[in-house]
Amino acid sequence: MLFNTINFAIFLPIVFVCYWFITNRSLKLQNLMLLGASYFFYACWDWRFLFLLAFSTFLDYFTGLKMSEAKHNVIVKKFWFWLSIIINLGFLGVFKYYNFFVSSFAEMLNNFGFSTNPLLLKIILPVGISFYTFHGLSYVVDIYKNRIEAEKSLVDYSLFVSFFPLLVAGPIERATHLLPQIKNKRTFDPNKAVDGLRQILWGLFKKVVIADQCATYVNTIFNGSDYSGSTLVLGAFLFALQIYGDFSGYSDIALGVARIFGIELLRNFAFPYFSRDIAEFWRRWHISLSTWFRDYLYIPLGGSKGGMGMKIRNTFIIFIVSGFWHGANWTFIIWGALNALYIMPSIIFETNRKNLDIVAEGKWLPSFKEFISMLLTFSLATFAWIFFRASSVSAAFKYIGGIFSKSLLSIPSILPGRLLGLILIFIIVEWIGRENQFAIQKIINKWKWPFRYALYYLIIYAVFYFSGKEQQFIYFQF
Repeated sequence: MLFNTINFAIFLPIVFVCYWFITNRSLKLQNLMLLGASYFFYACWDWRFLFLLAFSTFLDYFTGLKMSEAKHNVIVKKFWFWLSIIINLGFLGVFKYYNFFVSSFAEMLNNFGFSTNPLLLKIILPVGISFYTFHGLSYVVDIYKNRIEAEKSLVDYSLFVSFFPLLVAGPIERATHLLPQIKNKRTFDPNKAVDGLRQILWGLFKKVVIADQCATYVNTIFNGSDYSGSTLVLGAFLFALQIYGDFSGYSDIALGVARIFGIELLRNFAFPYFSRDIAEFWRRWHISLSTWFRDYLYIPLGGSKGGMGMKIRNTFIIFIVSGFWHGANWTFIIWGALNALYIMPSIIFETNRKNLDIVAEGKWLPSFKEFISMLLTFSLATFAWIFFRASSVSAAFKYIGGIFSKSLLSIPSILPGRLLGLILIFIIVEWIGRENQFAIQKIINKWKWPFRYALYYLIIYAVFYFSGKEQQFIYFQF
């Protein structure tokens, strides 16, 4: 079930009514009802993979209890810990990476003159497997490190893993943040609910009006041939807007939906394209994944405590692993390595913590230096997105080669005037609202109610006007 469908528009109010008006007298019933709704939500995609989700959930729940029982018995504790890690990563490896490794190995043998016929698996990648696997891994690691106690309630833990707003594309939650909210009584807050609806509306605008419209031109340009360099630059620009509108739009909807149920999820985006350097960009893009790799990979590897060599090594590891997390393709690995190269100067010269504030905070416009820094950072990110979007490494290099040609300064052969106008309005609104959790969170509160509701209706109209064929969110494939 997609957020941008009529089915979800019917599903959400039903769950809302059952949650706040039927099961509201019992926290256990509320959680059980949300769990049932979450499993139904996932089953609408493919009910068969419910068994994989349930198995992964029970494995980590049971592992947590066993590690808690072991207490100071290090051997037993390690046994259960590594059993969970191996099985979880094993499932992820089989469904997501088996074909990649087998094909890559076979190709290498073929290059050495050995003819091979690799056995590939014809299986569907379960939606959200990377996200709910990481939920479980963080929970198991936190118990092993004695950061949290094992959860006794199977229902509460299952809801933590499979809460439907975050189930298929995040944000990647932590037990320390979400489980206490699940276990505590929640009361309906109309202000929080209205704020959630407002964030849902803005998320739908990002997805339907910006991302989906960009996708039409992006697909044409990236799948075509013999386009001018300027047209290819436009295609890369539109993809940068598409992936941001698509993924941050999903995150906005997820956070907004959770908020109307009285639950606050981790923020996943903080206006990343207004970043002044790559380090700031990665503090603002897919925040839940970046901090997950920081806490569960970078720091355990030694972080930045072992000198500059270790810092550089660990930075490359987390970026390459992050790229590989996104998909079993060399394009994602190169995308990760490229971002690691981008961030190296700030790591070496220790300027990676330089821009921690909001750009031009309290001002209407950035300084010239800030503007140039944002433009350069956006350009670097957009260039890296070419590898992310390309079907293969060779296709990516062909695309880049086409950009750096004599036709780079020509007028693009594809020039979507209406879409570029919408993008300009979108960027302006995002800039004005950059100091908030999402763009329209507070700026319209300053308006009188006729103008405020006129904007709501305008956004709703735009969402319905540009709605067409249901388009899946990009991050469902990860």
